[in-house]
Amino acid sequence: MLKKIAIALMLILPMGLAAQTFKFGHIASQEIMVLMPEYTKAMADLEALQKKYTEELQTITDELNKKFSEFQAAQNEGNLPANIQERRQREIQEMMERREQFEQDAYTQMRKTSDELTAPILQKLDKAIKDVGAAEGMTYIFDLSRTYIPYINENQSTDLTAKVKSKLGI
Repeated sequence: MLKKIAIALMLILPMGLAAQTFKFGHIASQEIMVLMPEYTKAMADLEALQKKYTEELQTITDELNKKFSEFQAAQNEGNLPANIQERRQREIQEMMERREQFEQDAYTQMRKTSDELTAPILQKLDKAIKDVGAAEGMTYIFDLSRTYIPYINENQSTDLTAKVKSKLGI
């Protein structure tokens, strides 16, 4: 009797799994994100910050170039005592190191600020994707902008990009 139940289960179970349908969807999040007002503002803020860093870096570079030109001119005249020449060389070297450090700090701060500004945007986008997926009864939604997927059968996967845009009000 137990054997018959086990055999029946083994025969019925695969049919139940085969009868279950999976719904797949896909989106292009980058296409959606660039239309979000929050993203446009974040990019404008980042651009303004980058401009400030670029201007400051240019100021530092101009100072360094001026100092180096003055040093070369004085050196060409040949009237610098050795100890003054060494001090000026150290100053120039220190200025170069400070410039390099500023450039690295600016790059790090730009990345940090970018992450801070885009995190809430991505969270909002992800929530909209989940809401649309749940409303549409999707098993999976693939994001073509974040994950490389070499092939999508458009007959078996629904493009939900427009519905996510609509959910976000864009």
